[in-house]
Amino acid sequence: MGKLVVTLDNVVIKEVQILKDRLTLGRRPYNDVVIDNLAVSGEHAVLHCVGSDVFIEDLQSTNGTYLNGKAIKKQLLAHNDVVEVGKYRIRYVADEAPDYEKTMILRPPSAASHGGMPQPMAAVLPASIRVLNGGAAGREVLLSKAVTTVGKPGTQVASIAKRPTGYVLAHVEGPLRPKVNGSDVDGDVMPLKNGDLIELAGTKMQFIQG
Repeated sequence: MGKLVVTLDNVVIKEVQILKDRLTLGRRPYNDVVIDNLAVSGEHAVLHCVGSDVFIEDLQSTNGTYLNGKAIKKQLLAHNDVVEVGKYRIRYVADEAPDYEKTMILRPPSAASHGGMPQPMAAVLPASIRVLNGGAAGREVLLSKAVTTVGKPGTQVASIAKRPTGYVLAHVEGPLRPKVNGSDVDGDVMPLKNGDLIELAGTKMQFIQG
């Protein structure tokens, strides 16, 4: 699942391997990641591991949890993301995985029998979301990052993550879950396909791939 590298003033304080589905972070000694600093709450944040995905969630801490400089409530982590707690920086290092941006070589079933050469295929086609209503109608956002968040902070937020098998949508924040093609997103993540309609915080969007 990867590891967490805790630093203070660019000096590595500790490294913690992610070996279970739930890790707590805080000042109290019973936490999995203990940071003994008054700016850190007793139970500050928690990491949830779902399959190969790792989420960071703030536990209503006094000073907040920041991801890459932005305050968050719950967020899916990507490789090399930096969580800031007080003056401490915690870098998430994912397990070594193939570079999804590079071309994958796949051999069709008939290639071996006919002595053919492997045919290159793109791992994941580029994708974007297009806003369909409201003041931003017609705006298109390219999903170029490993994880893109959409919605209204404090109301309803979702994330769209790029995986080697395609894109998936996850509920991040808010009492109501986002809808895909009129149905609530059940579970932690939902695979997206070209043309899917997403409803989030009163905004309708279309997922476009290819």
